[in-house]
Amino acid sequence: MQGGGERIQSFAFVISICVCAVLCAVFLGDFSSGSFAGGIELESRINPNDAPISSLVRLPGIGAAKAAAIVAYRDGYRPEQGEGGAFSDCDDLQKVKGIGPKTAENICAWLKFE
Repeated sequence: MQGGGERIQSFAFVISICVCAVLCAVFLGDFSSGSFAGGIELESRINPNDAPISSLVRLPGIGAAKAAAIVAYRDGYRPEQGEGGAFSDCDDLQKVKGIGPKTAENICAWLKFE
């Protein structure tokens, strides 16, 4: 038979395991719900045609070098008559060196094109 102190320790252990299980379930639910995509959260979508480098680096898979390449590409872009910005959809980002189909697909949900 267990003494009073051992019962309290056993009870505390069981309670702590239950609390850990609940916290794990909560955190895993946050990650799988889509509200936490790629480790970033943005207040709204960004437009790569006018977003600063500081906004672009927050996109998944886009570091400082790729963000600078996006800005350099759009700054050097010369639209033809009636065209808008350098990027009209996610596929246009593949024109930037270092951005392939997978990267463009991964960041598309975070972008808007106006």
